[in-house]
Amino acid sequence: MTKTKLYIVRHGKTMFNTIGRAQGWSDTPLTPAGELGIHGTGRGFYEANMDFVAAFSSDSGRTIQTMDILLDELHQPKIPYLRDKRIREWCFGSLDGGFDGMLFEGVLPRTSAYAGKDMENLTYEDMANGIVEVDTANWAEPWDVLKNRIYSGFEDMAHRVRQNGGGNALVVSHGMTIGTFCNLVHPDRPRPRGILNGSVTVVSYDDSGFTVEKIGDISYQETGLTLLEND
Repeated sequence: MTKTKLYIVRHGKTMFNTIGRAQGWSDTPLTPAGELGIHGTGRGFYEANMDFVAAFSSDSGRTIQTMDILLDELHQPKIPYLRDKRIREWCFGSLDGGFDGMLFEGVLPRTSAYAGKDMENLTYEDMANGIVEVDTANWAEPWDVLKNRIYSGFEDMAHRVRQNGGGNALVVSHGMTIGTFCNLVHPDRPRPRGILNGSVTVVSYDDSGFTVEKIGDISYQETGLTLLEND
């Protein structure tokens, strides 16, 4: 059986990403610069002769827009494509759409979930507990719900591909969701940082489960952007 790998792309840079707002389950479209970055990632895949047997994204507009650009650059229109809400971004509840600085540096550090914790070594569980604590709308997901929906989403995708003979799957998801998934696969490793828009995280899947091979690789995008500049 061919080895199964997920090539997980963080969606292109959006309006909210650009102005520093927490996007969560709210949504804004890619900016022109964000679109260009994803054209670069897609062109980089094409140049590397990547062959994808399946494609998956969350149901958010920004991941769907990103996938459309990637598939166009890949020239592989017949790739089966499914959307799955389980790999959405975290929900920040009543703070969705607020400024990142207000949420992550102002409100959350005052919660009991953060009390006595080293800010550099906070876990995703700490962050989730803090968000639930301050969410006045009661929309934010408790940690057990959050981690289970993210892991099960990626696991079902990998299992589907493997059942069909394996191969590479193209996935478009979100920064904190990708980081959470990698941390669930390897809880002994530090919490992932710096997963940039358009970067690629590679995760393999076999009988023993998942292995994270790369996190936030921007080489495909860099290669592709150079090629686009020279066209």
